[in-house]
Amino acid sequence: MRYLIFVFLFFSVNIYSEVLTGLDVLIENNFSEIRNKRVGVIVNHTSVDRNGNNLVDIFIKNGINLVAIFSPEHGFFGDIEGGYYIENSTYNTIPIYSLYGKTKRPTDEMLKNIDVLVFDIQDVGARFYTYLTTMGYSMEEAAKRNIEFIVLDRPNPVGDIIEGSVLRDNISAFTAYFKVPTRHSLTEGEMALFHKIKMTLNLKLKIIKMKNYKRGMFYDETGLKWINPSPNIRNINAAVLYSGIGCFEATNISVGRGTDIPFEFFGAPWMDNIKISDEMNKKKLKGVRFSPCEKIPSLDLYAGERVAGVCIYVYDKKKVRAFDIFVNAIYLINKYHSDKLIIKEDEISKMVGDKDFYYILKSGKEPSYIIKKYKKELKDFKKFIKSKGIVIY
Repeated sequence: MRYLIFVFLFFSVNIYSEVLTGLDVLIENNFSEIRNKRVGVIVNHTSVDRNGNNLVDIFIKNGINLVAIFSPEHGFFGDIEGGYYIENSTYNTIPIYSLYGKTKRPTDEMLKNIDVLVFDIQDVGARFYTYLTTMGYSMEEAAKRNIEFIVLDRPNPVGDIIEGSVLRDNISAFTAYFKVPTRHSLTEGEMALFHKIKMTLNLKLKIIKMKNYKRGMFYDETGLKWINPSPNIRNINAAVLYSGIGCFEATNISVGRGTDIPFEFFGAPWMDNIKISDEMNKKKLKGVRFSPCEKIPSLDLYAGERVAGVCIYVYDKKKVRAFDIFVNAIYLINKYHSDKLIIKEDEISKMVGDKDFYYILKSGKEPSYIIKKYKKELKDFKKFIKSKGIVIY
């Protein structure tokens, strides 16, 4: 029996350690999909192979005709805070065109002399995270110019769980682009397939799938080294919580930017964090517990002020429902601090995906009512992505 248990554990660990990203598979294929083509890449610091080598350096070393680099929000090196526009630059004489600066779409000038665009950036699985919007915009521009588009697929780091609201048709912005739930369950490649189908793009799209990736894996089960996809998503727990706690950024509640635990915290100088924490624990939300804590952010909202907050401890990430945490928390803050809580109506609509959310919350509806409101559309979304062949793992 002991021997069998050992074999099972050993086998399991090896399964998790063998996940190969689309980039690793491209390398295994000796770059056959892009050989003898003029290549543009949409990449950042997360675009690495299993040995930690960056895609751009790999392409240069292997003689790929790399003519242009495109970078998303946070820049090519991923070290610029969110929301700051980024200028064009160069890397090893190759132009780096910022798609988070004067333009968010590649232009004619940027795309001239390109046969194929390759996208390889690690996402976090939340609709309002901007990397996949950059992918979507680039797919549209490629389709207009008959440029091939290849996605080197990477894991959805927070598994295949779906939650939140499906983005309404009357909302569209850079942080609210795909008609998917707040936490959507799709890999980069699957989102590309979804976008091509929903937009009926006349695009030559190829997904280079991962190997040994199992749907439902969380990032720490893949064997891949964690790289912060952006400065404030610093671990798997922050990624799991982001699709809910990130919605607070449409309010005057701090999410912990400028502290040591961004997105594992929420608070304000005026918040009764003891009461909020106690009531959140009474909700018995799965996979998490809450405790009152104080932080002094070094930047962003309430920089230099003592913030009374709630620290979120994740003890079972697969059971966590981040959107449910947000709905319960903002309900309580609105209940006890409606005179001080500021909710930006237009912004909360983009984050949640539904313009009615603001009015439902302000009417005093219970969290259970709000969460239940979105259940059917989540089932419909899940059915749609399966029926259209979007789910590829």
